[in-house]
Amino acid sequence: MAYRKLGRESRIRRSILAGITKDVINHGYVVTTEARAKEVRKFVDKMITYGKKGTLVSRRQALAFLHNDKGVVNKIFNELAPKYKDRNGGYTRIIKLKERIGDDALMVRLELI
Repeated sequence: MAYRKLGRESRIRRSILAGITKDVINHGYVVTTEARAKEVRKFVDKMITYGKKGTLVSRRQALAFLHNDKGVVNKIFNELAPKYKDRNGGYTRIIKLKERIGDDALMVRLELI
C-alpha cells in the first residue's frame, strides 16, 4: 500500500495522523494541507469501520491507534457508528480552500459527511 511520508519520521508521522484523526472525530472537520487530509481520510474511515464492527477487538484496535483516548473511541462506537450503519465507506469529504500564504500549500477542509 502506497502512503505519504509527509517529510517526517515514522513515529512522528503516526502521531500527527492520529492527532488529526482525533480532531476530525471530535469536531467533525479539520483544516489542513491536501496531502495530510488525503492520508488522514484513510484512518478516519478505518476508525468508523471499527466502530461499525462493534467488537472488543475493534475497540482495542481503535484505542491503540488513537493513543488510548477513550472519549474519542466512545464517540466513534456510540455516536458515529450508528449514524453510518447503512453507508458502505466514504465517510469523509475534502473541500479545497485557497493556498496558505507562507508556502503556497493547498489548504483543504476534511469533514465528516
